[in-house]
Amino acid sequence: MSGGFVDSVQAKAQEVAKEDFDRAKVLVNDAARSGSYLYPIKGIIYFLTHKALWKPLLSKLVPTVGLSIGVVGFMFAFTYLPQLAILVFVNGPLAAFTTALLVLNESSTLISVISKNFLLQEAILDTFDGTLVSRGSTDIVSQGRELKSGGDSIQRLGKVLKSPFDRFSPKALVRYVMYLPLNFIPVVGTIAFILLNGRSRGQAAHDRYFQLKKWSASKKSSWLAEHAGPYTAYGTVATVLEMIPVASILFSFTNTVGAALWAADIEAKESRMTDGTAPGLRETASKAE
Repeated sequence: MSGGFVDSVQAKAQEVAKEDFDRAKVLVNDAARSGSYLYPIKGIIYFLTHKALWKPLLSKLVPTVGLSIGVVGFMFAFTYLPQLAILVFVNGPLAAFTTALLVLNESSTLISVISKNFLLQEAILDTFDGTLVSRGSTDIVSQGRELKSGGDSIQRLGKVLKSPFDRFSPKALVRYVMYLPLNFIPVVGTIAFILLNGRSRGQAAHDRYFQLKKWSASKKSSWLAEHAGPYTAYGTVATVLEMIPVASILFSFTNTVGAALWAADIEAKESRMTDGTAPGLRETASKAE
C-alpha cells in the first residue's frame, strides 16, 4: 500500500510540474510574441530623440538626483554590511554581489516610493500623456485632461480632468518585504526576487492607460491576467533599469515613455497583444491554472 501511495504522490507531482511548465511556456511565448520586453529600450530611444519629453524630468532633476544619491549612500552605509553578514552564510563568495543587488533594489524601492508620491507624480503623468500625444493618440488623452491646440506634445497638455496615478500601495510594500527572504537563496533567489517585483512593476505600467480607457477594475484585472507574460517581461526589464544608482530616476521617465508607446501601439492595434494568443496555447494555459 505504501508503494502505491508513493507512486500516486509521484504521479501527482509530475502532473503539477507539467502543468506549471506548460503555463510558464505559454507566459514566455506570450511575452516573446508581444515584444513587451523591448518597450523600456524603445522608451530610452524615444525619450532621447524627443526633447519636448525632457521638460517634466528637467523640472524635477535637481531634487530627484539629490534624493537618489542620498538614499543610495545611506543604504550602502548602514544596511550593506549587516545584510552581507547574513547572506554570506547562504550565498558564500557570491554574497558581496547578491547583497549589492539587494541594497540597490531596496534603494530603488525607497526612491520610487518617495519620489513618485512627493516629487514626480505630476511629471510622470505629463510624460505619459505627452508621449501619447506625440504618437497621435490625442483622442484617448482628451478623456483625462484638456488639450491645447498649439505647441509641442508637452505644451499641449492642459488641466487634468481625471485624478492621476494612484499613490504607492501599502500592499505593494508589504509584498516587497515578503519577497525579501528570497535573497537568501543563492543567485536563483535573487533572480526570482527581481522577477516577482518585475511582475508588480509591470502590472502598474498601464494604470493611466486603463484610467483613460475608463476600464472597470474587473476588466483591468482580466486583461492583466490574460497578458501576464508580457507585463511581467516589461516590468522585469524596467525594474532592472531602475535599480541602477542615480540613473534610476532617468529610467523612471524612459520606462514611462516606453509604457506609453506600448499603450499607443495597443490602441493603434499595432501590438501583437491585440491579435490574441494562439487558441492552442491559451487552452493549455487555462488547463494549467
